[in-house]
Amino acid sequence: MERFFLSSRILTKRKTIIAACAGGALLVATPLVASATTSDTPEPRPAPAIAAKGASLLDGSGKVLYGKTENKARPMASTAKIMLATVVLDTKDVDLERQVPVKQAYRDYVTEHEASTADLKTGDKVTVRQLLYASLLPSGADAAYALADTFGTGATPEERSKSFIGKMNTRADELGLKNTEYDSFDGTSKTTSSTPAELARLAQHAMQNPTFRTVVSTKTYKGDAPAENGGTRTYTWANTNKLLGSYKGVLGIKTGTTTPAGPCLVFAAARGEKNLVGTVMNSKDRYDDAAKLLDYGFDTNSVEKMKLRKLPTGAQAD
Repeated sequence: MERFFLSSRILTKRKTIIAACAGGALLVATPLVASATTSDTPEPRPAPAIAAKGASLLDGSGKVLYGKTENKARPMASTAKIMLATVVLDTKDVDLERQVPVKQAYRDYVTEHEASTADLKTGDKVTVRQLLYASLLPSGADAAYALADTFGTGATPEERSKSFIGKMNTRADELGLKNTEYDSFDGTSKTTSSTPAELARLAQHAMQNPTFRTVVSTKTYKGDAPAENGGTRTYTWANTNKLLGSYKGVLGIKTGTTTPAGPCLVFAAARGEKNLVGTVMNSKDRYDDAAKLLDYGFDTNSVEKMKLRKLPTGAQAD
């Protein structure tokens, strides 16, 4: 009798196990599937903390990857020269080898505004292409004035530069930059302003031009120009953008600093098939901020090992 109860208990337990296996197969499998799904989904990378008061980061399609007060207009300092170059390069049939005589007024403008300079010498003849290098690398306000004077219309340099600033505003409107305003060709005015988001969008447009890309990616430019005395003068200009050559994949673009604007930086970089463009405005550590944003976009940690490129002795700071 005792043996019967034992056999019955064993049989009953066996039936229970079989029934559980047959009826609960889905329940057993489900947690395994859920566990696999969870482990394959990485946690999103947290947005970086940066010092800049305004910033924006876009991918190659224009998608916003990061923003910090990105729609608030701020003084843009010399990053205004991105639009200066854009207006020149977007000019139909522009002759980049056209020679432009350097006027004393260009040098006087630098002195009057205490602006950065390419140290152009009065009477020398430099090409439009060289003026682009001189405007975008050492951030020369003298070179920027020369371009505005050359591509503006009017009877005097003042009238021509004013009309050129009008072209800058017209181009901003055409590009849909509704919160961008220029009242100087070089950014020395505190009311020349833009938003981080719109500066990034302008940079994306500018980088589509091969000449612009070549210029802003150049660390040091060296070239000759006919001098006033009939000889040849060699100009050498260093790029003020220390991120170039310090962070892998950086392609440019432009620095800018004034008291109202604070230190600003517009930058672009590419790794593999991923392209990023960003801005930081009014930042006490603009290069570190930019590297953090690029790391965020590329999902890397390059900022930890980054060592900034040193500028040559005597180079302009902007």
